[in-house]
This record gives sequence, structure tokens and C-alpha cells, in this order.
Amino acid sequence: MKAVQAQFHGDQLVVNEIAKLQAGPEQILIEVAAAGVNPVDTYIVAGTNNYTAQFPHTPGKDAAGTIVQLGERVSGFELGQRVYCSGTLSGASAEYCLAKPEQVFPLADSLSFEQGACLGTPYATAWRALFIRAHAQAGETVLVHGASGGVGLAAIQFAKAAGCTVFASAGSEQGLALIKQQGADVVVNHHEPEHYQQLQQAGKIDVVLEMLANLNLAEDLPLLNKDGRVVVIGSRGNVEINPRDLMARDACIMGMALANASSQQLQQIHRAIYAGAEAGFVNPVIAKRFSLEQTGQAHQAVMQAGATGNVVINIA
Repeated sequence: MKAVQAQFHGDQLVVNEIAKLQAGPEQILIEVAAAGVNPVDTYIVAGTNNYTAQFPHTPGKDAAGTIVQLGERVSGFELGQRVYCSGTLSGASAEYCLAKPEQVFPLADSLSFEQGACLGTPYATAWRALFIRAHAQAGETVLVHGASGGVGLAAIQFAKAAGCTVFASAGSEQGLALIKQQGADVVVNHHEPEHYQQLQQAGKIDVVLEMLANLNLAEDLPLLNKDGRVVVIGSRGNVEINPRDLMARDACIMGMALANASSQQLQQIHRAIYAGAEAGFVNPVIAKRFSLEQTGQAHQAVMQAGATGNVVINIA
């Protein structure tokens, strides 16, 4: 079977021929149709942001495909079943991947394999940030600061479905058009300095989902309503804030990492994702498609500014 591999941190990603995987007693073997690419995948390959890996390393946490082998102690799944992974044991950027049963979830018939490959990290991150960390409620106003990437678009879809008013930002004309099309009520360009003033004029914000805290956090805080919450989903450096912006509003800043989700939370999250797909509002947007041989290019693309959806690798 073909699998993308790196031999050390910072290595070039290369497709190698390796022995076909076999499912252990408590494992599921999936024939991968598509793999999702997320910033965390690049951090692991590079060995940055406190991430590391065992080598040779096949990147990718998210995959979608068909079950081809079930371990003897696995129940609740069927051969030939369409599924997606939120985490794998062997890496998603390969023709086959191994996963634990708790990492595998049914893929709704309404979604393609490409879209299924976008669920595990982006949609689970957005749902946990909104409803487990921030406890967003119907009628509240949510700002998705950096909304045109995979997590941001998922957050717009979930927040609108939950009855929230959504403010959203993007950094390109294409991104702005996309978040407007996805249902954002107020849209601003976060590359324009006056966008904070535009947001302030639009109304108080109850929840901020922040994708780049090192640039935006200090300016997010004055936008908050009383009891406002900021969930930090992404950051690429340090930031200085004025604590009085929190004190004046009884507001709080909280971090969020999907890796901290409990098994109970993950089951709750993925049931909600499935229900959202069945209802029609969970609808991943594909921005860029790559082949297995182009995985290195896919890792570069996911880190570029001006995102307009998800990056996927088609395995076939």
C-alpha cells in the first residue's frame, strides 16, 4: 500500500510503498478515500508548538472511507460501512489507515468522502469551542474571528443553526463572499484596521472564537458584552492584554484544544455533527484538492493566508 511518510521532523513528505496494514483485535481498518489536512498536521511534521511524532510518520488525523476489516473484539460497525475518522493510529495520508473504534464515526449519506474528511478536526473543534467551552446560547452574538477556514465555516454553520447572531471576519474578497454566503449576519475584513470599529458599531458580542489570538486578543476584549467569553482556538505567538477589559465586563478568556476532549464529549460532538449533516446545515466547503503525491503541497496550502474552506487529499 502507498503511504506518505516523513523520516524526521522537518523532512520532506514522500509517498512510499509499505506493507498493507492489518486490524488488531480492537482496531478498524479503513480504505481511505480522502484525507483532511489541518494546521495541526503541519505542526506535528515540523515538531513545533510542543508537538512530536514517532518516525517514520504518516501525517493526518482526519480521513473518510470504507471499512474493510474489523478486529475480532470490535462491535457496532459493519464491513463496507461509510465512515470518517477523528484521529487515527497509523496516519490518514495513505491508501489505508487503522483507527480505534472510538475514533470512527458513521458518515451521513448526504456528505461525500471529501466532506467527511473535513469533519474530524474542524467540525469537532468548532462544536466543542461553541457549546462545551463557551456554552453559546440561542439569541447570543458570536464573533468568528477568522471565519473562512475549515473551523470558522463550521462555527458559522453551528452558531446559525443554534439561533445565534453571527459576526464573522475574513481576509480576502473571496473569503468575505464565502462567509456571507454561509449566513454570517455581519461581515468584516480583518486586514482593515477599522474592522474593530465596525464590529463595535454592530453590537455587543457574547462569544468570540479567536483563530489568531496573538494578533487579535487584546482588541477582542473591548468588544465583549457583560459575561462575554473568548475561546482561543489558534495562536502563533505572545500577546499583551489589558486585564481591566475583562474586569469591567466579568468576562473571561479560555483556551481550547480538541485533544483535551473527554471520550464522552467526543461521542456527544460527533452525534451532533451527524444530526447536523442529516438536517442539512453541516456542509463542509472544499477549497483545495490534492493527490497523495501532492501531500507536501497540501501542507503548505493549509498554512497560507486567505483560506476559503478545507484542504483535502484525494487518495484514489
